[in-house]
Amino acid sequence: MKKMKALMNKIPSGIMMVFFIAALSTACSSDEKTAEENGSEENPGTEIPDPNLYNKVIHVKNYQGSTSDANPTAPSATLYYSLEENKAVEGSYKKTKKWDLAFGGLYASFLSGNNSSNMQNNGYLGGGAGGITIVAKHFNDVVDVPADSEFKTGIDLIGTDDAGSFGNGIGWYLYDFGGEVVTDGTNPQKAHVAYALGEPLKINNGTVIPARTIILKTANGNYAKIKMISVYKDIYTPAEWFKDTPHMYYTFDYVMVPSGSTKFEIK
Repeated sequence: MKKMKALMNKIPSGIMMVFFIAALSTACSSDEKTAEENGSEENPGTEIPDPNLYNKVIHVKNYQGSTSDANPTAPSATLYYSLEENKAVEGSYKKTKKWDLAFGGLYASFLSGNNSSNMQNNGYLGGGAGGITIVAKHFNDVVDVPADSEFKTGIDLIGTDDAGSFGNGIGWYLYDFGGEVVTDGTNPQKAHVAYALGEPLKINNGTVIPARTIILKTANGNYAKIKMISVYKDIYTPAEWFKDTPHMYYTFDYVMVPSGSTKFEIK
């Protein structure tokens, strides 16, 4: 792994990005309008959280923007999702409290929260009080809500895991550029596969990568834990994920609890 990372560091960033772009398709969403164009006032776009979404497992299946395999080098636009309403949010509302989770960066695969105080955040000056963190624990084992100091407020913070190619710390997915990290490298269809780490993953050298769980503070200060399950349309098993399987279709579970909660309780 050290040799592989050393090699990657020698490859110019532009070439590296082309390699990665050729592997996955892009997800798109409108992200051009400003809060002023929305006719925003104080706390624009704020929605009251749906109390029926608290303390239960919510399943989101095949969430995506538009994708284009015909033009895979086109830059991705950031996608926005409201956990408090369980729905996608248009990019024109990025400077509001209307969304909680952003999918940005390469292939819209790096996650961040909605925070108005961080100048780098998509929601800067939009009123949001959110943030994001990740733990190397299974979704079912994440019980305690972290202290607010543990949430990061920047942009495109959590994506590729260090156990795979182009690692960026503890990530929610392992990207296998050549197919030799998870499998033995003999099947070209297992190259360029993104393995969501909602469940533990055994890789080719015998190591078991622990499951990862995203923990989010929403724009309104509530909390959610998130299990990322798959980026492939209707396919949820790693053995069935291949380079040409339709992607990026995000499937994930989450549990949301109100502000002030200390535990992720399911009732």
